[in-house]
Amino acid sequence: MKTVIMLTAVFLYLLVTAAAPPIAGADEHEQKAVLVTGASSGIGLKITERLAAEGHFVYAGARKPADIERLSAMDNVMGIRLDVTEQEEIDAAVALVREEGRGLWGIINNAGVYAGGPMLEMSEEDLQFQLDVNIFGPYRVNQAFADMILESGGRFNVISSISGTLSGPGSGAYSMSKHAMEAYTDSLAAEMMMVGSPVKVSSIAPGNYKSKIAESACKRVLESGLLDEESRWPAYNERMIERCKDASRSEYPEPDDVADAALHAMFAENPKEHYMVVPVRSEAEWTIYKAIEEVVELNRDHKFSVTRDELVEMLDDELETGDGFERAIQRPRQ
Repeated sequence: MKTVIMLTAVFLYLLVTAAAPPIAGADEHEQKAVLVTGASSGIGLKITERLAAEGHFVYAGARKPADIERLSAMDNVMGIRLDVTEQEEIDAAVALVREEGRGLWGIINNAGVYAGGPMLEMSEEDLQFQLDVNIFGPYRVNQAFADMILESGGRFNVISSISGTLSGPGSGAYSMSKHAMEAYTDSLAAEMMMVGSPVKVSSIAPGNYKSKIAESACKRVLESGLLDEESRWPAYNERMIERCKDASRSEYPEPDDVADAALHAMFAENPKEHYMVVPVRSEAEWTIYKAIEEVVELNRDHKFSVTRDELVEMLDDELETGDGFERAIQRPRQ
């Protein structure tokens, strides 16, 4: 069994592993225009900086006027007002990008929020807030810009999280949203393949990197007064209060590796559908072992369970060809 688990770990790791003015710093044939949502800080800002530095043009989405002005001061960047929960702002962004005349090669859906709380006590309002930004945000943006991406044959990308595999106490709503985006990636990628489109779809799942998501989450929960209310699990409230004393995430590294993965997904000839990017080995092990746990549990105690040898054979086949699933679903149902 240990051999099966180790082989499965390798398998899962491989799966998870126009008329516009010229753009400064890029060769004419390499110039691409990319939309990045949530570009004002953290991962979104890092990706924006990298794209711009390599000569690509970035439409950098943000909500605050000061952030939009700051982003627009950068070479190769146009800051645009873009709240992914507001359809009017999304439609205005589409009109602006079309008017600029550069076309649009790709979208990096990075805007995201974290709403914490026990699943049996979280308010419907908080859950809706979580899903509205993290799920419906990319859904709205991709649909609005779909014609432009289909015209360019470019990329739909989303910044997910290793929480799209892992789930833990107090983070259920966030994990729900990231699990959903992993499924969204699979489905949209399959649809592009089905219709013969050259468009590629990828999710990038970071671990713990420096960002402002925790600060925003703590500000929201502390201002709501939820932690002052009686709870079935007071230990959770105590834990959140303690964590919010320092939510800067200053102990984590800058998300340079995440930007590397995002640029690979955006421009590589054959990008992966799923990228896992973590700063330390332990986060990779947590994620892979959780995925292994689910594989083993799914295979246990049902009338079509495969044997150890069959599982190893399936793993070897996938490692060699990389298309075992695609071939399996083409076989007759029996």
